Amino acid sequence: MKLLIFGQTGQVASELARLEPNARFLSRADADLTNPAACAQIINTSDADAIINAAAYTAVDKAETETDLAFQVNGAAPTEMAKAAAAKGIPFIHISTDYVFNGQGTKPWTPDDPLKPLGIYGQSKLAGETGVRAAGGAHVILRTSWVVSAHGSNFVKTMLRLAQSLDTLRVVSDQIGGPTPAAAIAKAVVEIAAQLVTKQNLTGTYHFAGAPDVSWADFARAIFAEAGQSVTVEDIPAKDYPTPAKRPQNSRLDCTSLERAFGIKRPDWRAGLQQILADIKEQIS
Repeated sequence: MKLLIFGQTGQVASELARLEPNARFLSRADADLTNPAACAQIINTSDADAIINAAAYTAVDKAETETDLAFQVNGAAPTEMAKAAAAKGIPFIHISTDYVFNGQGTKPWTPDDPLKPLGIYGQSKLAGETGVRAAGGAHVILRTSWVVSAHGSNFVKTMLRLAQSLDTLRVVSDQIGGPTPAAAIAKAVVEIAAQLVTKQNLTGTYHFAGAPDVSWADFARAIFAEAGQSVTVEDIPAKDYPTPAKRPQNSRLDCTSLERAFGIKRPDWRAGLQQILADIKEQIS
C-alpha cells in the first residue's frame, strides 16, 4: 500500500515514519498548508493508494490570536486535500480532535453528538471536518484526545521537564479524558487506510482515545510513578489555571463504533507511557 502522508515532524507523523518508513512524507517545505491549492496539486499528481493528513495547527492558545492561520491550516487545507483525493478516488484519512465538542457533562462523546467548539482551535478543526465530509470522497475523520509521545511538545514531556526543578506540582484535576499515545494513533490510521482502500463503505467519523479515562492530575501521578520520580501532585480546579483558550472539562470519547467497524480497540495508555519513557531515555543516552 502506497501512503502519502502530510506531516513529517509532528507527534503522529514521527510515529508513522517509524511504522511506515517507505511512505512518502511531506514536510512544511514540501507542502505548505497555508497554500491549500498547492497541497491539492500534490495529490493530483500522486499515485498513492491512500492519503493521511497528520499535519495540523495545534497551538491551542495561540489560535485565539492567530485565527486566520489556524483556519487556513486546519480548515481550508484539509478541505482542498479531500476534494483532490475524492476526484482521484483515493481514500483520505484526517485526524481531528475532541475540541469540536463543548466539553460539558461526564458522558463520553459519540461521533454523532452535537458539535460546539469552545475556542478558535476547535472551530478551525470543525471547519476541516466539514470540508472533508463535503468533498464527497471515501474518508475517515478520526477524532482523538490528549496526544502524547517522545516527540514534540506534550503533557508527558512537560511534566518530566518541570520535575527537574520542582518537587511539587499543581495539576488540574477536573478535566477528564483519555491520554492517547501517538504510536497507537499511527497504527490505527494505517489500519484504517488499509481497510478503507477496499471497503469505502466504512467512510465516516470515528473516535480513538487511550483507556482508561483519567484526570490530568492522576495522569501526572502515573507519569512520575512510571519514571521513578518523587514529585507530589496537588489537585487544583481548572479555574485556578487560566489559559487564553478554554479547555473542555469532558474529553471522554466513545470509541465503540471504531472497534465495530475496523476492529480497532482503545489502547491502554499505561503501556504506551512505558514505551514513551523508554524512547525519551534512549533519546537522552
